[in-house]
Amino acid sequence: MFQVKHSPVKGRGAQSAAVPTRFGLAEREVDGDWRDYVETLDGPPVKLRTTVTEERPKSILTFNQSPDVPFDRSINAYRGCEHGCIYCFARPTHAYYDLSPGLDFETKLFAKPDAAALLRKTLAKRGYQPKPIAMGTNTDPYQPIERDYRITSAILEVCLETRHPVTITTKSGRVLDDADLLAALAREKLVAVSISVTTLDPALSAKLEPRCAAPAKRIAALGKLVELGVPVHCSISPIIPAITDDFIEGIIARIGELGVQSANWIPLRLPHEVAPLFREWLAVHYPDRASKVMSIVRDMRGGRDNDPNFHSRFNPQGVWPDLIRARFKLACKRAGIGKARFELDCSQFRAPEMGEQLRLL
Repeated sequence: MFQVKHSPVKGRGAQSAAVPTRFGLAEREVDGDWRDYVETLDGPPVKLRTTVTEERPKSILTFNQSPDVPFDRSINAYRGCEHGCIYCFARPTHAYYDLSPGLDFETKLFAKPDAAALLRKTLAKRGYQPKPIAMGTNTDPYQPIERDYRITSAILEVCLETRHPVTITTKSGRVLDDADLLAALAREKLVAVSISVTTLDPALSAKLEPRCAAPAKRIAALGKLVELGVPVHCSISPIIPAITDDFIEGIIARIGELGVQSANWIPLRLPHEVAPLFREWLAVHYPDRASKVMSIVRDMRGGRDNDPNFHSRFNPQGVWPDLIRARFKLACKRAGIGKARFELDCSQFRAPEMGEQLRLL
């Protein structure tokens, strides 16, 4: 993959376009001297711009049988994510399309404008059995381009119309753009929202997840959803050793004050290209502790950068995770946060009526 020998890429999480070598593509390296020489001829590199390609898939609902995830179906309205979280486990999916899990994942996005219509078509099929649809399982349904496309909003409208339960995972305060829809769904026990908070430090967040909502804005969104009667969950994820673990107690105390009744934590995961991208990010932003961070990560993962196995990938072992579990449990007790479970109602589902145009999709 590219080796960084220059200043940080501003406004982006990844510091290079990592090549998916597991598919046999040749590795590339940008030499610092050559880069400087090119800049004397052509000037500094052009600022990276975000592009969006519209795609028209034939289906939108994805089913899975993973034994360690709490849902069996999901919708991803977008591919790629402008939030640019360096730790995002979904980055390697861009490699399937010969795109970089690094900067391409953050800048070359794909939107599915027909998602709501495709969902209606699926829900209208004879014999369809409803179970909660998970949104935000791969890329964020409220990333910045949702402001213009409103695909997530259209999907929620279909869910409300058909009384179909749905769960949302996001790092964006933009979820409040659909406050009325979420409140209406909540009144029918059809929705639960999880907002991820990684740190309370906006400067750290700007490096770690550069185009996400600021931590304070996410916490405020949690509080507003509580006021609206929407079941909310806070995920402190991922916890990065020696980088974000200092904020566990502070985050839990803040959300407890707002009335949030459910929280969890997820350890850092580094599948495929995420591992070298994260190492590169450490070298740029935290060279003084890079080796310490990765040493702890490997200690949690049986000596490897990543554990891909079901169950154990979410359940690291060792002294460090045991300490986090103890700290998390004590902090939740102090904040009055229990183990709230949000049971969504599948019994109200009613298949949508299909117009002539939708039948032709």
